Amino acid sequence: MLDPFKGIIQARLQTFPLLTAQRLFEEIRADGYTGCYTQVKKYVRKIRPLPIDDAVQRFETPAGFQGQVDFATFNLPWGRRYALVVVLGYSRLLWLRFYPRQNMQALLAGLESAFSAFGGVPQELLFDQMRSVVIGDDRLSSGGLVLNAEFLRFAAHWGFRPRACWPYRAKTKGKVERPIRYLRESFFYGRTFLNDADLNAQAERWLERTANRRRHRTTGETPQARFERDERQALKSLALAPYPRLHTVSASSPAKKISYQVEVQRRSLSVYAEAVR
Repeated sequence: MLDPFKGIIQARLQTFPLLTAQRLFEEIRADGYTGCYTQVKKYVRKIRPLPIDDAVQRFETPAGFQGQVDFATFNLPWGRRYALVVVLGYSRLLWLRFYPRQNMQALLAGLESAFSAFGGVPQELLFDQMRSVVIGDDRLSSGGLVLNAEFLRFAAHWGFRPRACWPYRAKTKGKVERPIRYLRESFFYGRTFLNDADLNAQAERWLERTANRRRHRTTGETPQARFERDERQALKSLALAPYPRLHTVSASSPAKKISYQVEVQRRSLSVYAEAVR
């Protein structure tokens, strides 16, 4: 049943050698393949051995407790774009969106969109040494961790605790590092995009149809099913309103000019001379 499609798989791997078996299965299924995914996976493994990942200690967290956040850089024909990736630690449910800049505005807007998509907020968010979050980190030399003041206000508004990985220990944030690699291989690699709108539209469909519906190797379940069963109800409630951005002036509420009147008392020089004696 797979034989008529082996040439397609070989050609795709010759051009894009890192394509995943899941991605190739989806492509040949669109061309008429009616067999199972296992056959495709075995064949891909036979003609392209998978690399062995370095051993990384896993840290499992309870439902609703932690989300992990990071930016990933992608080069497109019209410029560089930054994918903000958020993964819930318990269910491995993914959210992502591409932005033209990797800055505070994109981070705050993206997190609010992620919270809305999840229907709630985890107790804590773990970041790498992201400049929008971490101003200074001297913990390796017995110093302290300094976080961005506006981001701390944002965290207080939404009710989560921000945490930062220790310097040079980004592997403690493996739940988001591995999905970024998965994003590159399963979604971005070998795919064509028209513009930013098409990029994000395709990413949204990939999340809904593939990333959050696949069986996760560690949990043995799909992220969506694990999220719906255990994690959705464990998240904290959403804030009643979006975070009020700093340095934002409403066009309907122009700044008021305040005038001050200063009263000067006139006195003779003899009065001042008497005061300093």
